Amino acid sequence: MSQFLAIGDRLCPVASELRTSDVPPESIEWYVGKVNGTYQVTMGDRGRLVIPAELRAQAGLTEGTPVVLIAAPGGVLLVSREQLKSLVREDLAGLDLVRELLADRRRQAAAEDAA
Repeated sequence: MSQFLAIGDRLCPVASELRTSDVPPESIEWYVGKVNGTYQVTMGDRGRLVIPAELRAQAGLTEGTPVVLIAAPGGVLLVSREQLKSLVREDLAGLDLVRELLADRRRQAAAEDAA
């Protein structure tokens, strides 16, 4: 199972158990973009992980930084709350959610009035 870590404004998979010698070259498509490094960590007691200092510095993670763990089909994503907000805003950019909601409510009201 791949794990992903946000580095700066990018989500980067971290392979903990994967060895490229175990996977045919044509199957290695588990990341997109540039990977800044791979770090191996071991789960400690009570599920604790220690993120290496270099990686914490690159990702801007300091003591007390709120992080969010996201269960994804390919593994677990770890992002700071701010990085998650930024990713959601990027995904929603250009959408007019209020207009869509109002149009949906008007369709529902018209259907109720017709019934």
